[in-house]
Amino acid sequence: MSRPILEVIALTAQDAQAAESGGADRLELVTDMAADGLTPSVADFAAIRAAVSVPLRVMLRIRDGFAPGDLDELLARVAALRAEGAEEFVFGFLGADGAVDLAATTVVATAVEGCRWTFHRALDHSADRSAVRAAVGELPGLDTFLTSGAAAGVKAGLGVLLGELAKSGEPGYRQGILVGGGLRAEHVPELRAAGFDAFHVGGAVRGNGWTSPVEAARVAAWRTLIDA
Repeated sequence: MSRPILEVIALTAQDAQAAESGGADRLELVTDMAADGLTPSVADFAAIRAAVSVPLRVMLRIRDGFAPGDLDELLARVAALRAEGAEEFVFGFLGADGAVDLAATTVVATAVEGCRWTFHRALDHSADRSAVRAAVGELPGLDTFLTSGAAAGVKAGLGVLLGELAKSGEPGYRQGILVGGGLRAEHVPELRAAGFDAFHVGGAVRGNGWTSPVEAARVAAWRTLIDA
């Protein structure tokens, strides 16, 4: 049986190296956490790719919130990142009504054809998460939903997470669940006992918020926790 997945948010090559050293299996690459994580530059992606060997999932989000913004600009960034070697991505878009923006999500999924990708926590902010899952569940390349079960985080969303795990294999629920968003160490034993096997952390592996770097020792502590 493979070990649980630990994904760590990285903003810099220094973050990436510390995360890999601490035992992260995969990194989510972003910039500007004041806007909850936007698409990094091609130069930053290239620097991080050169610094580590673990898989990298690159955020595709050019504005705060969950609307896609300028799709032409976003697609140009996708093309540039793919030309630089990006192979995995993170995205997902909502309309003003909280429903999935299926047109925009499909356009981007087509642009990353052949790549694996995560539908991110837009799911937790949607008006109807089951409708989102049904709408996007068959899009090519989608293998993961990053979710805490609720906009307020894992503590509030635990019941939802457990319900969705129980539906694994059904349409809209065939993808893996990557638990993240308000995830704290004390949540992990119950989540592991229930059968969750993928975890996503960001601020929890930094000493002083997003202005401080990832610390390898903190990543290693999470590695030990989820492997227990």
